[in-house]
Amino acid sequence: MSETDWLSVATEAAHAAGEVLRRHLREGTHVWGKETHNLVTDADLEAERAIAAVIQRRCPGHAILGEEEQVAEVSAADLWIVDPLDGTNNFAHGVPHYSVSVAYYRQGVPIVGVVLDPERDQLFAAARGQGASCNGMPIHVGPQTRLDEVLVGVGFYYDRGKMMEATLEAVRHLFYARIHGIRRFGSAALDLCAVASGQYGAFFEYLLSPWDFAAGRLIVEEAGGMVTTATKSPLPLEKTSLLASNGSLHEAVWEIISRFDPTT
Repeated sequence: MSETDWLSVATEAAHAAGEVLRRHLREGTHVWGKETHNLVTDADLEAERAIAAVIQRRCPGHAILGEEEQVAEVSAADLWIVDPLDGTNNFAHGVPHYSVSVAYYRQGVPIVGVVLDPERDQLFAAARGQGASCNGMPIHVGPQTRLDEVLVGVGFYYDRGKMMEATLEAVRHLFYARIHGIRRFGSAALDLCAVASGQYGAFFEYLLSPWDFAAGRLIVEEAGGMVTTATKSPLPLEKTSLLASNGSLHEAVWEIISRFDPTT
């Protein structure tokens, strides 16, 4: 299969999950907590099963790693990494800002990635070496070279202690650098797409799981941006800090957030 074929599988899987999520948001869904602030819903589980059904039908034998039920080794030769509902806390409270993330990795290398925003009917997509798009139209990172020209996105891990305080301190110092503003919308996959689209100059979070960034990182890179850990190391397929930018601002944002990185 070609990159176009893989992208077709990812797109079909994302839309299958998106239909599930829209139905649950409209009709209601059962919500419970892994922790009081780390929620899961029936929609998460049904959407992940819908994604898995598409992949298993079209790519039998491929491994699937998902946030909820699908378990696989990241070393698998053909690996799909999926987040059926990125933004569960938003979803559980009826906030229509959430996404579906589906990525295919071959031998640990990202080949295709899609992020679907079901509420806005926006599909962000990328294939390795072929650029990035939103609903079929090419997207590119912004051209800004100074922090006082951009918005910066941020994510907060579920921790309510040291990591939260570190994130708040980094945000404080980004404001001292005269950024236009901070945005925290609660879906890392969509935040990465905002960097890829030029809406944000950068996005960072001190701890994310592979399903949070597997698709979005490729979309940023194919849009001309840069994605590393918060220490400027190559991004691993494991829980990690993450810094995404338009490339030109990577060093400037890193100089700020690295001072407070609680994972180092």
